[in-house]
Amino acid sequence: MASPTLKRWLRPEVYPLFAAVRVAVGICGMQLVRNICTNPEVRVTKENRAAGVLDNFAEGEKYAEHALRKFVRNKSPEIMPTINGFFTDPKY
Repeated sequence: MASPTLKRWLRPEVYPLFAAVRVAVGICGMQLVRNICTNPEVRVTKENRAAGVLDNFAEGEKYAEHALRKFVRNKSPEIMPTINGFFTDPKY
């Protein structure tokens, strides 16, 4: 038999909440791994920390200009531009 707590939380209505929390935790985890592995200012090993401050601007630029930023650079900052245009543009 399942405990009363499991009966309360493992209902079909709660599955979207679990999915949203998993997506949020996944995004946070992905960002943490990205910062630890590819950020030029983060140095995990002792040898890299001993190097001090490096003026490697090309590596910093590569980190800052990632693929998602390049993809959305020329896009409109609207979530639904067609619907926004329908309600705001007098031509429709």
